[in-house]
Amino acid sequence: MSKKIFSGVQPTGNLHLGNYIGAIKNFVNLQNNPDNSCIYCVVDLHAITVKQNPEELKKNIRETAAAFIASGLDYKKSIIFNQSLVPAHSEGSWILSCIARMGWLNRMTQFKEKAGKDKEKASVGLYIYPILMAADILLYDATHVPVGEDQKQHLELSRDIANKFNIDFNSPDFFIAPEPLIQKNFARIMSLKDGKKKMSKSDPSEFSRINLNDSADQILNKIKKAKTDPEPLPENEHELSNRPEAENLLGIYSSLSGQTLSKTVNEFSGKNFSEFKENLANLVVDKISPISSEINKLLKDQKFIDKVLEDGANKANEIAHKKIKNIKKIIGF
Repeated sequence: MSKKIFSGVQPTGNLHLGNYIGAIKNFVNLQNNPDNSCIYCVVDLHAITVKQNPEELKKNIRETAAAFIASGLDYKKSIIFNQSLVPAHSEGSWILSCIARMGWLNRMTQFKEKAGKDKEKASVGLYIYPILMAADILLYDATHVPVGEDQKQHLELSRDIANKFNIDFNSPDFFIAPEPLIQKNFARIMSLKDGKKKMSKSDPSEFSRINLNDSADQILNKIKKAKTDPEPLPENEHELSNRPEAENLLGIYSSLSGQTLSKTVNEFSGKNFSEFKENLANLVVDKISPISSEINKLLKDQKFIDKVLEDGANKANEIAHKKIKNIKKIIGF
């Protein structure tokens, strides 16, 4: 069965191994299935829900697009664009905000986490951005959306908005209620310094993550210094339950090698971490170094990246504009 795929990544600066394994690698696999039509978006409108430096934001948009292309997303197979180039996203978001209910937004746990204790100083955009996410998805009649567990609630909101619109305006099946595609294995890659914390750009320690533009030497050094425990590697998966750093490193190896966690555990059972880390470092370098080289090469040709985004936006705009036109007709504009 053919799927219409939509997903987006915020341009927050250097993408890292967690972004690659948890999202982009899956984007590439979905793209390479000939039954799928895929749209991948650099969601820069979402990025401005928190304060941004304009020059940094522009740089980050290009870096994210470069990481997409370098990781294997093909702009000839998939539509790749940045959100702000397609006005229908903002227009659709406003219309859908008049469909969504306050009670639905009040239940969104992500706002509470991102706003922190001082919610009064958070932007309105941060509060209502799940509606923009709904517009992103519904404008393209996406049937499936790759999301992490932390975004599943927002996809449910998209479904609620779609269903309410269809009922309110007696337009059955106008909006498609999208299904989540949740990666079951290795969806969350943890910090190299703390196996209980998610790998993140915001961590002050560069040694907590492997950036997609890191050099081979940087990767080797970071893996070498990654936190472990004093015990040999376990004999079975069950022994990983209280060993978060071991589980994380074995998970990274499994994902990049394309094998199950169980097979990786068996392969390195009883061995010490120094031996395993050498194997892991070589694998990460083998998989990530070509991406890093390609990112750096692409960033030297900003006109090319801008052209890819512009061409993608033209294709996206063609689809989204038609949908907005029909939405307006239905609601009486």
